[in-house]
Amino acid sequence: MTQVLVLPHVELCPDGAVLEVEPGESVCDALLENGIDIEHACEKSCACTTCHVIVREGFQSLGEADELEEDMLDKAWGLEPNSRLSCQAIVAATPLVIEIPRYTINLASEGGGPKK
Repeated sequence: MTQVLVLPHVELCPDGAVLEVEPGESVCDALLENGIDIEHACEKSCACTTCHVIVREGFQSLGEADELEEDMLDKAWGLEPNSRLSCQAIVAATPLVIEIPRYTINLASEGGGPKK
């Protein structure tokens, strides 16, 4: 199991969380399975940016983003060099520190309206 530290997020995870994740699982699936309701408007098909996360530690352990993910990330709010779509970021053996951005660009929010 790989440790994934989720930094506090005011709405989704106010106290932060420490997750034990099976290598090979996506960051998005790990968050959802642990009660952190990150948006994933495209059902994890790499067709939106709502599951955007910033990998504060362990970024190099993730496989490289493919061209489709890179194109989608260009549209993400608060893009940083270590940004990934959590549906595409596959956990390896290296521990990760993940930050969920405060805002998301989502015109079809599953939660009942756009998030700010």
